[in-house]
This record gives sequence, structure tokens and C-alpha cells, in this order.
Amino acid sequence: MRRLTALFTALLTLITTVSFSAYADEPLKQQGKTTLYQRVLSTPSCQLIQDIGAPKGKPVPAFSRYYVYERKTENHQEWLKVGPDSYGKTVGWLNGNCSIDWNMQMSLVFTNPVDRDPLLFFKDRAALDTIVNASSPDAQLKSIRDALKAGKSVPEVVAQEPTLYVDFQKNFYLLPILQGEEVMNGKGFYERVLEVASVSKQDNLINNSQQNSNQSGNQSSNQTANSPSQQLAPFKAGIVFVIDSTISMDPYINRTKEAVKQIYKQIEKDKLQDQVSFGLVSFRSSLKASDKLEFVSKIFADPNQIKDGEDFKQHVASLKQAPVSTAYFAEDAYAGVAKALSDINWVNFGARYIILITDASAITGDDPLSSTGMDSTQLRLEAQHKGVAIYALHLKTAAGVKDHAIAASQYSDLTYNDFIHKSLYYPANGVDEFGKKVDMLARALSSQVKLAYQGEAAIGSALNSDDSSLVEDSLLLGKAMQLSYLGQVAKAPPIFKAWIADKDFIKPVIPTAEPRILLTKSELSDLSDIVSKIANAANDGLISSDDMFAQLRSVAAAMGQDPSKLKSDSATKIADLGLLGEYLDNIPYKSDVTSLDESTWKSMSGLEQEKFIRNLHSKIRYYQKCNADVDRWISLTEGSDVRENVYPVPLEMLP
Repeated sequence: MRRLTALFTALLTLITTVSFSAYADEPLKQQGKTTLYQRVLSTPSCQLIQDIGAPKGKPVPAFSRYYVYERKTENHQEWLKVGPDSYGKTVGWLNGNCSIDWNMQMSLVFTNPVDRDPLLFFKDRAALDTIVNASSPDAQLKSIRDALKAGKSVPEVVAQEPTLYVDFQKNFYLLPILQGEEVMNGKGFYERVLEVASVSKQDNLINNSQQNSNQSGNQSSNQTANSPSQQLAPFKAGIVFVIDSTISMDPYINRTKEAVKQIYKQIEKDKLQDQVSFGLVSFRSSLKASDKLEFVSKIFADPNQIKDGEDFKQHVASLKQAPVSTAYFAEDAYAGVAKALSDINWVNFGARYIILITDASAITGDDPLSSTGMDSTQLRLEAQHKGVAIYALHLKTAAGVKDHAIAASQYSDLTYNDFIHKSLYYPANGVDEFGKKVDMLARALSSQVKLAYQGEAAIGSALNSDDSSLVEDSLLLGKAMQLSYLGQVAKAPPIFKAWIADKDFIKPVIPTAEPRILLTKSELSDLSDIVSKIANAANDGLISSDDMFAQLRSVAAAMGQDPSKLKSDSATKIADLGLLGEYLDNIPYKSDVTSLDESTWKSMSGLEQEKFIRNLHSKIRYYQKCNADVDRWISLTEGSDVRENVYPVPLEMLP
């Protein structure tokens, strides 16, 4: 009987535990949403109290993210019962007056400030709209910037961004986006106007607001840190050639070796061996087609291990073109770039460059012979994360005439550089022209390090006798690399709320800041799941658009959405898919997927439909890469469940 009683008690305890778990507290939903929870950010005045009315609480770090489990009003004051995550754990109450609603969970990232004016933070939207809507805002901006430079107060401006580039990858900071929309400015360009709250996870904040009397003490030290004459003794450059070594490439391989040999002679003459290092990675194609290709990608020289020019020569001596042809004219160029990004340690280099050399387009990520499963966009984002600039020297040979346009499109996207806002893609006709360009590029990049080491400004100081766009781009990029390097030790901006525009007022094609959406593991998994289902439905749509949209209705049902909301006429929108629509709803972003309807899909050509589907699959692979990248997940609240860590996903990777 005692055993039966003990067993019954154990079962009762188990049932109670399961029942409690099944009915655990859940955060409040956002108004009009079925899946998205209410979230707030704490401000410096917030204290976490155990019970409403308690005289004293525990201070919490500024702008920690909390989920709202209950809202209660007492004595005309709203109180929020909060938890660090969405899994039922609450930690106390916050005064509603000290918190900021943060429903979009989006943040802003500064772009590199080279070749543009500092971003301005306006007190209200009306003041910002005056500038945005002006067809010629130059006069208004000049008076504002002149006043800020003179240390005077500007009533409509709260702050401007730090002079030094704050490296988001090395020094995480939050600029939460509270609301915003996409508008057309007075010059006819689209841009986003956004309300943000500037926050930092750092204890020591730099001052980036207009100078006033109590800030003047910091001015001289800031000027010293930002001075272009500051010597960057530790500043080093890593330059890695990623070169195609398939049949027909021997002349270009040999010419690249010769270029590096000559550059090393100059480096050694200037005694800069410790400041500039070259490496070399080679790629071919899949061994499935022929094992005689020997490798898909291989590191011949790691810049971290190369001592001098002779050492580089010995490491690359065995590199020759492949003895057999590959299956396609296209090669696995993305494998070479991925190898250089992932297997070379870039941490020791302030300036980081990859120079891709090939005469063929790249095998796409969805091709069975692709070793990476990635396309140009994913690799570009990976290079951006690691602070690596990619150049492409595309050899336009007679044999590849039909392939030239494809390669140009791929490598223009791959090499688009967010620092200087253009592609670093350069075609070359023949060995002689290629030789001149590779000489020029290697010399220009290594010269940046020499100038930085000697304490000279990079822009306009080297090789300015040559008006080649390649040299001009390298000079501008060199300056951006220096700003990025200095920005690794710069702190994030202080706390305030303001309105900003994400494009430069004078050069509206240049972004001043870029939005990131911060997704949890479960949100990223849900997004990946839905996009996969849409891609599969779209793939079937190549056969029948009716079947495609029927599958979309099934997807909606599977995700908990009422299928009756999806009408069976030409106005049926993919946007009606429950979770996906909620992720994208109300954010200042135009989605290719959510704007698609059945009539538009039917009007697209087969090639356009295939491109649409390939783009979806590329994004799915990017989500999978994010999910597996344990080092980049960020905790926004002390004590939160690791499942609530977030990943900053660029808006362009949303469907």
C-alpha cells in the first residue's frame, strides 16, 4: 500500500508539473498580433521591484530587453510585470514611465563614414522632414554643421554620430528602431526616416552630441584620437589572392606570382615586412566530375605564416593550372572565397583584402556541384562581417564570351563594398592588361599601410598621378579600413531618442546607417521554415500557378493561420501567411514575397520565376548558417534563456 501511495504521489507530482509547464505564463501579445510578444527596453532610471508599492528596487542595466507579462494601473501609474525571456519566468515589476516599447526588435548600424557627412539625430520628425523634403538642403545643412563644428548648440539637433567609425562587429551597440517608414525625399530618392533610441552595452560611452560647456574637456582628447596624422604602428594589411587554377589559367597565375615578387621587393626596401603580408588560395571545381582536378579549394600561402617574398615564392611554387578540364565553364569560385574567409585568421590585420582572379563565372549555390551551397550575397555578407574587402579581376577571354555577362553580374554583387558604396569589380582583356591591373592594385593596397604607418593621410597621398578608378577606389577603401581599425577601440554612442534618415542628405545614394532585425532562434527557425515552404510551393508553381497558391494556403493552415483568409482569386497575397506577415508587418521594408500576387507570378517569365526561387533558397541557406554560428548570438538581458539570444539579420536577407 505504501508503494502504491508513493507511486500515486509521484504520478500526481508529474501530472502537476506537466500541467504547470503546459499552462506556464506567457507574455502579452502585441496588439493585433497572434505570435509576436510585447517587449520593452529599460532606461537608466528603471528599478526592478518585487511588488508594486515597494519603496526600493534593484537597478537594471540601461536598455535591457524585457518581455511584458502583465500590465496593471495603480494610482494612475502603469506597472509592467516583466521577464527576461518568453518562457514563463518573471523577475518583477517596472514602472511604465521608465520603459520604451520595442515591438519591432530592429536596430540600426552605422556605415563607415568615409566619403559622407556625419549622420544627424533630430529632436523630432518635423525638423528632419524639413531637410528630407528640401530639393536643395545644402544651405540648411551648412548652417547646422558649421554650428556643430564651432561647438554651438543647434536646437533641432540632438546629436551627430561619432567621428570615428564604431565597428558593430567588434564593439556591439544598440540603436533600437522604434518606428519609421520609407519615403521619397525632395531629390526623388527613396530613403527611410526612423525614430531610434541610442543605447550601448558599454560602460564607458563616448560623447557624440554637440559640444557644450560640460563636454569641452573631452574635445582635445577626441581630436587627438581622430587626428589623421596619428601613427598606426600596429596597423597591418593582409592581402590574399584567390585565384582560379583551371585549364588556361597558367599565364595569369605566373603573372600574379611576379606581381607579388616585385611588391615584396619594395616592401622589404621600405622595411615594412611586418606590416604587409600576402597569401594565396586557389580553387577549381567539384571532384565529382573528375578526381584529377586534385582539389576544390586549397590554401597555398597563409598571410599569417609568410615571412617574406622568398617564403611566399616557395609556398606557391607548386601551383599550376589543372591537368584536366572541369565539367562546366563556370568554376567553384565561391569555394575559394569561402576558404579564404573561413580558414584564414584575419584578426591580426587592420586592412583585409581578397583579390579574386578568374576567367569564368561562379557555380551557383543551388547547383549539385557547388561545395558551399552559397551565392554571392551570402559570401558578401560574410566578408562584411569579417571586415574583408573583396576585389574581382575578371579575365574576359575569347573563350568565355557567352559567360561574361553572368560573371560580371555575380562578381559585381560579390564585391559590392559598404565602406565606399560601390562594386570592386574590374574586367581585364588579356595578360598584359591584367598584369598592369594586378601590379597597380597590389601596389596601391600595400601603399595604404605605408602611409598609415608613417602617419600620413591615405586619401590623395599615394599614386595620385594615376587617375584609374581602381587606384581611386583603393585609396578611398584604404581610408575606410583605417577608420574601421580605429573604430575597433571606439565606444558606442550615449543614450537619447531622436529621428534620423538612413541616406546621406547631399549624396542620397550613400547609406548613413543600415537596419538589422534581431531574430531569436525560434523566430529565425520559423522564418526559415516558412520561406522553405514558400520556395517549395513556388517551385511547383513553375508547373502550375494554381497548385502553387493552393500549397500556400496549406502552408497558412499548417502555421496556424485561418485558410479562409486566403481567397482563391488573383488578389491572393503571399503576405497573408501568418508568421511571415507578422515578421514583415509594419517594418520599413519592401518585400518581394509579400508584394507578390497570382497575376504577377503568372506574368513573370520562366527565367524570372527561377531567379525568384533561387533567391529564396539562398536566403534559406543564410538562415541555416546564422543558426549554426554560435559566436554571433547576442544576449540582450541578464538572466535570459539562451533561446532568447538574438542574431542581427540584414533586411536584405528577409524574404
